[in-house]
Amino acid sequence: MTGNTDTVALFDNAFGKLPDHLLIEIFIRVPVTEWSQISCVKKQWASLFRGECLWQTALVRTWPLAGQAKRWPGPIPQGLGRRRYTALYVSKHIFQFDGEIDEMMGHTYLFLKEQLELSTTAPPSGILHGTIIDQFIACGKSRDKAYELASQIWLAVINNLEENEQTFQLFKRLALEGDVFLPYPYSRSYKVQWRVFEKLFTDFRDCFNCVDYYDVLACAKHKFQPIPSAWLGH
Repeated sequence: MTGNTDTVALFDNAFGKLPDHLLIEIFIRVPVTEWSQISCVKKQWASLFRGECLWQTALVRTWPLAGQAKRWPGPIPQGLGRRRYTALYVSKHIFQFDGEIDEMMGHTYLFLKEQLELSTTAPPSGILHGTIIDQFIACGKSRDKAYELASQIWLAVINNLEENEQTFQLFKRLALEGDVFLPYPYSRSYKVQWRVFEKLFTDFRDCFNCVDYYDVLACAKHKFQPIPSAWLGH
């Protein structure tokens, strides 16, 4: 037992003396899902994960062409290495971009998710949707393509929010937002609006009190005809 403890102590001591650039080369070869745990082991390692060097190295190693990307116009910023790495990771693993990885999809997803998670202080959905549309149009996408991509992002964010009280309140607010006429492509798609109600009446049905349930149900009946029978009978 003592021999094993000594061996572990010697290993920790030797590993701790490695210079930062070697630690970074080791860490970026570890699965991304373990990075959060690694950053909690030592203050030195936490500092590396807060710094720009590790993320720039991981960015270039994972997506070699990312370094050639130009700054883009529009309201959603590109951000530094960590932000860009996260955006590219989202683009690949949520939107399955394999050949040409569209970094903007990841950035827009992160923007919308973060804004919606502000819950009570989040801007109205029309403003958020308009920001996304303007971003894609500023980057050269057609109105039709901007509308299509914005709908994909809304659906992906809605499907990936945690199921908790905050998300329930958010969906309820989105469902009850008054109808405001906005010209195409600045109106949210039918699919997006439907998905909000679908989540409320399936995943969050037990969170309703009677008054809120019938308010949201009346709003659903006003927007959609017909509505699924599964949404009835609270």
